Amino acid sequence: MTPPLVYYIRHGETDWNVEARLQGARDIPLNAAGRAQASRCGDILRDLAGVDGRAIASLDFVSSPLGRARQTMELLRTALGVDRDAYRIDPRLTEVSFGTWEGLTLAEVAARDHGAVAARERDKWNYVPAGGESYAVMSLRLRDWYASLTRDTVAVAHGGTLRGLLVHLGIATPEVAPHLDIRQGVVYRIAEGRMAVYA
Repeated sequence: MTPPLVYYIRHGETDWNVEARLQGARDIPLNAAGRAQASRCGDILRDLAGVDGRAIASLDFVSSPLGRARQTMELLRTALGVDRDAYRIDPRLTEVSFGTWEGLTLAEVAARDHGAVAARERDKWNYVPAGGESYAVMSLRLRDWYASLTRDTVAVAHGGTLRGLLVHLGIATPEVAPHLDIRQGVVYRIAEGRMAVYA
């Protein structure tokens, strides 16, 4: 059986993104730019699904439970002209937790504990911030989520969780994935072991 096609969308921009603050599991709302990006993703998705021969009504829609992802999902569904609230929540799509680092920039973390930031840079995939989780552990959630898919799916989640999915699918290595730039306001199409980005 061919694995489902996934249209993956990172949530729109927040003020903490602009300030380069680690969000993790914190519930930070979209800013004006992020709301515009979310609506634009609905337009991109409509066009892309049409090219792929997928009816919007045939797709499963699932979001991270965090507010910035849910806002993005609701705005893109509004742009698609479908019921804003007709989507599922899956906690496995929650962003990787940065524990006690959440709300800080990496510069602020380094000012408190330079050794911790240096250790993370040496092995970003496996490093566990105090009270947080590693990319490696988070990727197990994404493995389980992907295995549960039964049809072509639109997922709205986070940059970290996409990195975990890409490693699980063999599209990126654990060494490369944590350094990938996961953009906002675009749609990632994942199928047949490859990923493409549409803006």
